[in-house]
Amino acid sequence: MITKTEEGQQMTSAFAVWRGQPVILQVAAGITRVPLRGTIVGESDDALRVRVGSGWDVDIFKTMVLAVEEDSWMNVT
Repeated sequence: MITKTEEGQQMTSAFAVWRGQPVILQVAAGITRVPLRGTIVGESDDALRVRVGSGWDVDIFKTMVLAVEEDSWMNVT
């Protein structure tokens, strides 16, 4: 997501580099921190759209996101 500053300069979102990549979000839910594994598929001014599982899209308020980590989990069979 690209927004403009008061000076008219363009500024990209901190989440833009993570779009389309498997991530683990550290999400604050009350006093609890919850890891949420998924892929960031969209973004608005206030929320991230995260695809979890196969086809479940969930909107998470950006204010609830404490950290974004690369999901390096590998399925070895």
